[in-house]
Amino acid sequence: MRVTVNDVRTLSFDDGTEVTAASAIAPLGDGWLIAQDDSTSAAWCLAGSVTPVRLLPPVDGHDRFSEAAGTKHLKPDLEVACPAEVDGKPAVLLLGSGSTARRTRGVLVRLDDGRPVAQAGELAPLYGRVARRLGLQDDQLNLEGASRHGDTVRWFNRGNLAAGVRPGSVDVPLAGLVDAVLGRVDPASVPVERPRVYDLGEVDGVGLAVTDAIALPDGRLLLSAAAEDTPNAVDDGPVVAAALVLVDGETVLDVGAIPEVDGRVPKVEGLALRAVHGEEVQLLAVVDDDDPTRPSTALELRAELG
Repeated sequence: MRVTVNDVRTLSFDDGTEVTAASAIAPLGDGWLIAQDDSTSAAWCLAGSVTPVRLLPPVDGHDRFSEAAGTKHLKPDLEVACPAEVDGKPAVLLLGSGSTARRTRGVLVRLDDGRPVAQAGELAPLYGRVARRLGLQDDQLNLEGASRHGDTVRWFNRGNLAAGVRPGSVDVPLAGLVDAVLGRVDPASVPVERPRVYDLGEVDGVGLAVTDAIALPDGRLLLSAAAEDTPNAVDDGPVVAAALVLVDGETVLDVGAIPEVDGRVPKVEGLALRAVHGEEVQLLAVVDDDDPTRPSTALELRAELG
């Protein structure tokens, strides 16, 4: 697979504040909603404007979180953005990584008179069920991506070969996830099915791990993956490579390296599908450099499959 970076754009809000730690992206209305994993707010990109969308109340008085400030352990760590519906109307489902007990919330963002509004719910019992279905301890869980397949969400655990955890996924009904966030059903009652594991390979001795996923029209998947040298699901480490991985079921069909941008490996954490023309796929990706001093970037990618 050949991956090309066609455009790079630095992300900032209309007031000049930088968008940081971009971790997921999904369509909302005529624009794109971007989650920031170090914040209680998302960024809504619409018609050249980027505005904040509050997702959650402050945590212990904080709306931004960092290791330097000693607040990283408080962050909600929203790592998944998936297109959804609520009562027949379009929405975006955001999900925390589950890598700590504070990171098990879901958020639904809908448009009300053209303005985004958010509603959150605690999903800890569901995260526990996902860990058990994947045969993991709670501290091995790190759910960083999801692809939508009709009425089903395939929810991906990132994995960490250094800790003996291969990337994996489970299938969860989208309606169940939505109802659990809205408080209509007990999160513990949401079915968790079809556990899978994936062998994405290694780069320089560091295993590739899933950071997001999208479904292609023919049923195959494109995964974004990063080879990040870290011992666990919480601490950041150096990223030695980033790639797109074409998958059919659990079988890896092809891997393509994402080129460096400005001399750095772009740690793509969010993927969105823009268009498919035969074996050419056009994507919008967002990058989290794990550096609070650097704004996140949006990349236009082209992947030539086969």
